[in-house]
Amino acid sequence: MKYAIIAAGKGSRLAKEGIQTPKPLLMLQGERLIDRLLRIFQNNGATEILVICNEEMTEVAQHLADLQKNGLGGKPLPLRYKVKSTESSMHSLYALSPWLADEPFILTTVDTIFNEEMFAAYAQAFEQQTDTDAFMGVTTYIDDEKPLYVGMTEAGRITGFYDDNSHDCNHISAGIYGLTPAALTTLAHCIERGEKRMRNFQRSLIAEGQNVRGFVFTKVFDIDHASDAQKADVFLSENK
Repeated sequence: MKYAIIAAGKGSRLAKEGIQTPKPLLMLQGERLIDRLLRIFQNNGATEILVICNEEMTEVAQHLADLQKNGLGGKPLPLRYKVKSTESSMHSLYALSPWLADEPFILTTVDTIFNEEMFAAYAQAFEQQTDTDAFMGVTTYIDDEKPLYVGMTEAGRITGFYDDNSHDCNHISAGIYGLTPAALTTLAHCIERGEKRMRNFQRSLIAEGQNVRGFVFTKVFDIDHASDAQKADVFLSENK
């Protein structure tokens, strides 16, 4: 199975709070954010790992070039990367989509923080899906400025994605996406319509009749502010 990482954001909120290190290279528990994901993905049977970073992140592109040449921790990486600035995470996924069209893949943004053992269970569960077009990580833990609420049946089928909780949802999106080539057809439709947000892509999966299911993580969060980095450091120290 392939894995993909969106590392194309500018990290502007972190920069305003005094963190000048590009987000993908931010160190937590002695490990760069991007290196952590690469290690985890490799440990979960990655046939290939695709990464996109923006054109302003010359340090990130150089780091990826070094990893591609020298590997990670002495081990070769099945890494391919693209340097391209995009409008949104959805457009970043679209830029990577030609490399992802031949087999299922798992996608995250570079700052997604989760428990490694739970992620391994999720990856294994995704590989066992036989009729699922999208297998989304969801969580009951809410620590997001604009959470995307997820309607989900007891059997795990996702019925909708909402900007507010007017539907009394118990889960929000965890920003972990297990996708198949069929889901990329919906992605192309979103691009053609001029959509610009990942949440609109997720809504379109439902609207186009794709089979979308959820996997519940206990806690997942991302790093938008300096305080998030502190919380992530504590979380990772407690989940070693």
